[in-house]
Amino acid sequence: MVITKQLPYTKEEIKKLRELFDVYIKTVIDIKNKTCSAGCDRHFDSEKILLNQGSKQEDLWGGGIDLETKIIDFNSMINIRSQQGNTSNEIQDKAKRDEFEKLTKYFFKILYE
Repeated sequence: MVITKQLPYTKEEIKKLRELFDVYIKTVIDIKNKTCSAGCDRHFDSEKILLNQGSKQEDLWGGGIDLETKIIDFNSMINIRSQQGNTSNEIQDKAKRDEFEKLTKYFFKILYE
């Protein structure tokens, strides 16, 4: 199940987001509009949802969170954008990476309490 929102996820929503990968949730975050689309099978599914809601491609970054270790990763094929200077599937720009991490902790703050 994919859930897209601008507020933190609840415990019940996180249970639903775990359906595909159990201990891992894939996320795509619009770092400008502060919107998260999570629970997708492939990042481009959530990317498409956000684009349809008016997000701009250059603001969308993909990654995920391991629910057991609470480790956030910054890895997604949608992150490969040579025109933006991101030539890897990892978010290379430190400011964008830091914002993605901060927003992931906001959206999944229930895990960090």
